[in-house]
Amino acid sequence: MGHVIGLRCHECGSKYEQQAVHVCEECFGPLEVEYDYDAIKRTLTRERIESGPANLWRYRDLLPVEGEPAIGPHSGLTPLVRADRLARQLGVRELYVKDDSVNHPTFSYKDRVVPVALAKAVELGFTTVACASTGNLANSVSAHATKAGLDCYIFIPDNLERGKVLGSAIYAPKLVAVRGNYDDVNRLCSEIADKYGWAFVNINLRPYYTEGAKTYAYEIAEQLGWRLPQHVVVPTAGGTILPKLALAFDELLELGLVEGERPKIYTAQAAGSAPVVTALHAGSDTITPVKPDTIAKSIAIGDPADGFYVLEAVRRSGGWGEAASDPEIVEAIKLLARSEGIFTEPAGGVTLAATRKLIEQGRIPADESIAVCITGNGYKTVEAVADEVEKGHVIDARLADFDDLHRGLNSRESQEKVAEKTIAS
Repeated sequence: MGHVIGLRCHECGSKYEQQAVHVCEECFGPLEVEYDYDAIKRTLTRERIESGPANLWRYRDLLPVEGEPAIGPHSGLTPLVRADRLARQLGVRELYVKDDSVNHPTFSYKDRVVPVALAKAVELGFTTVACASTGNLANSVSAHATKAGLDCYIFIPDNLERGKVLGSAIYAPKLVAVRGNYDDVNRLCSEIADKYGWAFVNINLRPYYTEGAKTYAYEIAEQLGWRLPQHVVVPTAGGTILPKLALAFDELLELGLVEGERPKIYTAQAAGSAPVVTALHAGSDTITPVKPDTIAKSIAIGDPADGFYVLEAVRRSGGWGEAASDPEIVEAIKLLARSEGIFTEPAGGVTLAATRKLIEQGRIPADESIAVCITGNGYKTVEAVADEVEKGHVIDARLADFDDLHRGLNSRESQEKVAEKTIAS
């Protein structure tokens, strides 16, 4: 490939060779990958991308990995669903759901960032990889590391949903549950990374890891026929994905690969863990850490590492942000499932609930195109909605019993439709 120049500090511009380092020695700012865009522009075309593999590596010219990547051959290229039934429910004209709940192999957007991080780890000579995670990242690192034959350590808070714990343990990593929240886990992992010299995908490999998030935006553009949506709503946890989506849209525009203008980007957080939205609403640049308290555990990060850069990207785009309470999250999960047949984890419920608020506030116009980012699968987090859905009906194996049930269900359905029409009028 040869398009990566090296690493560059986002704050002071200091430059570094490609290595496992994520913080600038001069100013302690975050490091990011620097590309030779002039060289990329001479060779990269829509046709080149479209003729590439049916996975995230079709965008390898804009990713920081040399040679032929052997990790993640089935990851990425998830559906962009034209959500017409949901659009009618929300009162908008053109709505899309970018559905990473079906990303391979562990059903979350982390199956984008992990292949890039692990491919880079192999390139840099590491044999042991690790991560600090609220669940989805742990699942993805475990699966991809096993497939790649890498030794793997996974660090998680001790109160994660059972499905996410099992979703890592099944791959037999060295799984360590830490008493405390994600911020406690991350602090410990920073110390372990320094002492043991392992490749922590979201610590010392963070500059490469975050680049994988750009593929989410590239796919949206390609799947819209190389057109950008006007509004994009993105969940925020540590703050990795949103600034990288903004960067990816800018890259596509700079390289002349898309039509349209830069989208407005909106951050979505759970009300019980919303330090970025709180700062945004207050007009502040200071992210005040909070102690998370929400069912949306996958985005329950009270001290987001890239929170300031989320604010920066949102404001630069002309977007905004909203937070969703736990009841609003559950209602949005149910709405997405019953309108579009997509079962999302609470993070997706946060994103859709925030989208709904932004539409109701008029911040997102009803006649403009909207993309909602769904980043994880609800089958991992059934506890969130287990008590909010009907348990089904039990009858004996007699036709007469079903006839009675059928009549009762039809009668109730008719009454509900009458009630809905009355409310609508």
